[in-house]
Amino acid sequence: MKKDNKKVIYWLLTGCVLIFIMVIVGGITRLTHSGLSISNYKLISGTIPPMNDVEWQEAFDLYKQYPEYQKLNTHFTIEEFKDIYFWEWIHRVIGRFIGLVFFLPFLYFLVTKQLTKPTIKKSIGLMCLGALQGFLGWYMVKSGLVDRPDVSHYRLAMHLTTAFITFSATFWVALDLMFPYNKIVNTGFNRLVKVGTLVLLIQIIYGAFVAGLDAGWVHNHWPMMSEGKFIHESVYIERDSLFANLTEGKSGVQFVHRTLAYIVVVFILLIYFKGKKHIETNYQRKALNLLLYLVFFQFILGVFTLILQVPVWLGVAHQVGAFLLLSAMTFTLHRFSK
Repeated sequence: MKKDNKKVIYWLLTGCVLIFIMVIVGGITRLTHSGLSISNYKLISGTIPPMNDVEWQEAFDLYKQYPEYQKLNTHFTIEEFKDIYFWEWIHRVIGRFIGLVFFLPFLYFLVTKQLTKPTIKKSIGLMCLGALQGFLGWYMVKSGLVDRPDVSHYRLAMHLTTAFITFSATFWVALDLMFPYNKIVNTGFNRLVKVGTLVLLIQIIYGAFVAGLDAGWVHNHWPMMSEGKFIHESVYIERDSLFANLTEGKSGVQFVHRTLAYIVVVFILLIYFKGKKHIETNYQRKALNLLLYLVFFQFILGVFTLILQVPVWLGVAHQVGAFLLLSAMTFTLHRFSK
């Protein structure tokens, strides 16, 4: 049987789709403030939600022991608790399902000798990334169960960014199998795409900071911040140092995120116009066009998410836009790599 065949490619792409769904549900979980509704972690039994009134009451009583209920949601009824419980539960179930979808087919392909050695090593690396992602999810939730009724925005950023990186890595391995032949590319242009990808990842991290600090609910104006200022004075005064303001202050984090948006657009415009000089295949042309369309789509989504004060559907759409943009950047980098 041929190694690294179409079934292996479909397996990897299925993993990409599931991670995409996971990110969407994770975005809804965050925006509906559902992430702390389940305070324990049970790998097997946790896949089954409460099935009767007694079990629901036990789950609700457990939720009452932690800061989110005690400081923010003392008014909650059990029916309101069920609403937030659902999103966190489905988020965790999808995570477990992704683990099975990666691990069981991998064993099958391994036993039936359908994987080359390089693909075996890459697949093990992907599963390690998946395990890290699961650990970071638990680590993130843990930060919201001690004193403050919210998770650490740093841990949220680690959790979200690892999901994006795991997707990109899985997509890259699939692309390696779909396009097995080397290409001749311009080294300088390849470096530009790599730098652009890094800038985009930093922007995604800052998007997580904005979400984690609820920084999308301040300065809901564009193109300027409040009072018609490009840099509002609140950017400098929320924390004790400039670094803390730009990594922990709501105004500072939002300022960095909205400024990086312009930088991402500039980088992608450079990639698009410089890349047109190096096009040798139709896939390269499609990659550049897709990148250009998506960056403007994502920019517009970001503006409306801000000025409309982050409605859930638009916040999720903005996160999906970031995911699609990183996918296009990954595809572009792959098509212009050796």
